[in-house]
Amino acid sequence: MELTERFEWRGRQIAWGRVGAGPAVVFCHGTPFSSLLWQPFAEALSRDFTVHLWDMPGYGLSSKHAGHPVDFGVHADALAALLTHWDLDRPHVVAHDFGGAVSLRAHLSAGVGYASLMLVDVVAIPPSGSPFFRFVQDHPDLLGQLPAYIHTAIVRAYIQGASHRGLRDDDLDDLVRPWTGEDGQPAFYRQIADYDERFLEENERLLGGMSIPVRILWGVDDAWIPANVARRLQSLIPGAELSLIDDAGHLVHHDAPVPLMDEIRSWLTAR
Repeated sequence: MELTERFEWRGRQIAWGRVGAGPAVVFCHGTPFSSLLWQPFAEALSRDFTVHLWDMPGYGLSSKHAGHPVDFGVHADALAALLTHWDLDRPHVVAHDFGGAVSLRAHLSAGVGYASLMLVDVVAIPPSGSPFFRFVQDHPDLLGQLPAYIHTAIVRAYIQGASHRGLRDDDLDDLVRPWTGEDGQPAFYRQIADYDERFLEENERLLGGMSIPVRILWGVDDAWIPANVARRLQSLIPGAELSLIDDAGHLVHHDAPVPLMDEIRSWLTAR
């Protein structure tokens, strides 16, 4: 599934694609990833659902302009605008990493309605951010000027660490590619520099008012966001369900694709 469409929004170009027929499902990716993580799952679901993928501004195939903020608030606004553009009313939403914070903010602060929400190893509540994140936030311009081969090695090591079982070289190449080159390298550091935990604090205060069906999935061996965060998140959302996936890290898409697909299909079909 290719993202062949472009949505012009606030001077940005947002890459998106749609496939299938049936109830609407929207996938949201996180950082430092893109809709590429969700493409195999979208294709598998397309027999029964109309699946929408998009790359957030500053990510994947979407525009990466230096002057454009790429914080949670911007991406939540972009999601709300895209749902209007797609003429979707209460789609099912499946989110990974900080796609969780984005989809939660669009729902909690902007009043965007969902039929259901599935949160997969998400950035959603504070505290968050690794020592690497904090270092980049202190030196974003400096790191953007690193020699390309050093930058690429850093990004490869960083993304590899998200998988518990280890990524194949071709899969790792695909995930790293958007962050290389003249546009990709500075964009990688900008999206970390714009990371603002204030949005997570705002989300957390509003979680108790949620009334839509929510299911949380988490890799037992997630080294980026430990599973105890999933349990705390479940306790904050009324009626939320939680499943832990064995032998999977933060990139459960690669570590345990079959259990993840089974969970997604079961959840969406039951809704």
